[in-house]
Amino acid sequence: MSKNQSKKSKFRGLTRPQMKNLDFFKACFQSELNATFDTIKAIPENKLEYTPHPINRTAYEIAEHIVAHIFDFSVILQNDSCDERLAFPFSSPSDLADKLKSLWTEATDILESYDDQKWEEETVSLLVGGKPFAVMPRFQMMWFFLNDIIHHRGQLSSYIRPMGGKNPAVYGWSADTVSA
Repeated sequence: MSKNQSKKSKFRGLTRPQMKNLDFFKACFQSELNATFDTIKAIPENKLEYTPHPINRTAYEIAEHIVAHIFDFSVILQNDSCDERLAFPFSSPSDLADKLKSLWTEATDILESYDDQKWEEETVSLLVGGKPFAVMPRFQMMWFFLNDIIHHRGQLSSYIRPMGGKNPAVYGWSADTVSA
């Protein structure tokens, strides 16, 4: 069966087109933008140093780590190596959320020029602090970074209510977005 052929579904004999990895990534990438933007924006500005335990990162550190990864998306898409950006200083959650949206849009625009071969076959070297960490296909590194953003967004969302904030809807309502 070629990549473009439909596959029989186990459910009621329906057919469904096969989605390519690049197309699936683009769809997932776009669906995560608003949830990430809203979570960053929901951080109470006067509680950026909040941490539930001394061993955990602060809300500020998690938020800047998330946006540093979003900065890295464009680097990964345009280069054969990426020295992971570990910090992204900011003055307020609102400003950081706006920067996040701008960086996300930049990466989305770059993704639009991609074809399957470039996405699946080119490799990227990941450096941390200038030292080699890993070499992987570009698509794998992009998924790695997106999944890490989702992970840290979840971590940050668990801080928001104890900080006195209101959790935004991410994949549906939150207790804070449903009116009583």
